[in-house]
Amino acid sequence: QVRLVESGGGSVQAGDSLRLSCAASGGTLSGSKVGWFRQNPGEECVFVAAVVWSGGRTVVAASVKGRFPISVDVAENSVHLLMNRLKPEDSAVYSCAADHYYFGDLERPLTYRIWGQGTRVAVSS
Repeated sequence: QVRLVESGGGSVQAGDSLRLSCAASGGTLSGSKVGWFRQNPGEECVFVAAVVWSGGRTVVAASVKGRFPISVDVAENSVHLLMNRLKPEDSAVYSCAADHYYFGDLERPLTYRIWGQGTRVAVSS
């Protein structure tokens, strides 16, 4: 069974960069879709970015477009989210998710079967 582990979160200043990684164990991400979502306490889970492993199709939320590229790392069986020019409103717990069976609706969290535990990002002004 595939497990996902996020890493790379932390506390930074506005304008800084962080790279989040979503590493898979117990199986491969090959042939899956992988998405990043973020959530604050009491708020909805919000789509950030996603990639379809085969073909490399990506979708990025308008709020982070141009700042948060998402990429596949075949050698490390991982997906990375590079977060540039961070803003205080980017603060949240970021979770990655994957699904090997359905490659549509990349922005909908309910279409992902496997989730990591999340990594916290805090951006101060």
